[in-house]
Amino acid sequence: MDTIAAIATGSQVSAIGIVRVSGPEAAALMDRVFSPADGKPMSAHGDRKLVYGALRAADGAVLDYCLCTLSRAPRSYTGEDTAELQCHGSPVVLAEALRALFSLGARQALPGEFTKRAFLNGRMDLSQAEAVVDVIDAETPLAAENAAGQLAGAVTRRTDEVYALLCDIAAHFAAVLDYPDEDIEPFELADYAAALDGAISRLERLERSFEGGRVLREGLRCALVGRPNAGKSSLMNALLGWERAIVTAAPGTTRDTLEEKLTLGGVLLRLTDTAGLRDGADEAERLGVERALAAARGADLALAVFDGSEPFSARDEAALAAARAAKAAIALVNKSDLPQRLDTARLGEGFAAVLRVSARTGEGLEALAAEVGALFPLPGAPAGEILTNARQAEAVGRALASLRAARGAMLEGVTPDAVLTETEAARSALGELNGRSVTDDVTDRIFSRLCVGK
Repeated sequence: MDTIAAIATGSQVSAIGIVRVSGPEAAALMDRVFSPADGKPMSAHGDRKLVYGALRAADGAVLDYCLCTLSRAPRSYTGEDTAELQCHGSPVVLAEALRALFSLGARQALPGEFTKRAFLNGRMDLSQAEAVVDVIDAETPLAAENAAGQLAGAVTRRTDEVYALLCDIAAHFAAVLDYPDEDIEPFELADYAAALDGAISRLERLERSFEGGRVLREGLRCALVGRPNAGKSSLMNALLGWERAIVTAAPGTTRDTLEEKLTLGGVLLRLTDTAGLRDGADEAERLGVERALAAARGADLALAVFDGSEPFSARDEAALAAARAAKAAIALVNKSDLPQRLDTARLGEGFAAVLRVSARTGEGLEALAAEVGALFPLPGAPAGEILTNARQAEAVGRALASLRAARGAMLEGVTPDAVLTETEAARSALGELNGRSVTDDVTDRIFSRLCVGK
């Protein structure tokens, strides 16, 4: 396999910049571009030792004084000889270091190629490789903890129990068929009934975790809806803690959707502020109202905002209808710091809660956070055992369907080979989960999601 190199820390100015190298020539390349201060060649230093020295360009000129480390196969991230240059974070220095490596025979690494080599060299399975993406993309502490658990192999450990059982069933059946004269315990489907039931239960728990895992990874689509001047933009700013949306006394200030992410009640929200619901005064406002209604229809949660200092109006009816188009809704009676004139009984049913809040003082926002957390509880599975990946969930679903079919066939008394056809399909699906049986085009798509240098 050839030797690859890439900048692992992006192209922006930063305190530290890293150039990563992997392949059979990694140590030899370091001897050419890096001169340790102790006078010994870099290849003479031990594994995983930070060595100080001079980084040199293709023409031998000193580019930087930095640190270098070597990790030799197989005890490295990729399973190959690897090296890292830890430089000052100048994009020019990093680019020149990379140019020097290319001039000596290294080539540019493809997106995700370091992690792909780790998978191909047996340093991690496919579910662990996908967890690398989740670690990088994690936006909440719980998402990071779950991704770290998957990186440590939690999903594989859970499914390997089932995979091993299916291998045992197939091996026992094959042994009885191939060696009829040997003293092998007879193959009886009934002997495996309880084990199949347990396997089905384990996969069902894993499959059920995916919906919560989707929320954990992607967040909830949450739309703020209400009539003009109800305080939607002010509430968005209060929840974010900074002035994201323009707020004025004039109705209709917000004419388009504004989206930001925040964590509320431990749940990641993709919060969208929308135009006030009314018959628009002009074309731009009319389009804004249409987008507001579309955001509500596509939302996991609608926060319907009402002005508590004003009586209920026909425009509030539009907010009610929009909120009820979402999967779930909470009514927020805003401006609780002012004398109250809104009859909350007019809000009717269909809301998970009706809360009085004040965007100006922050009153009620803690109660809102608690309500969101209660409405969308995150899965209670151990870290790493929450499925967040659609490909993995689909594979688990196919394995589960095959196991249920196998169990049903067993109860109907069909021949063992018919049952084993379904258990083999389940084993194949689980093999796709961790990469034991997966096509090259699938792995290419998975690793292309990673950035260059990872």
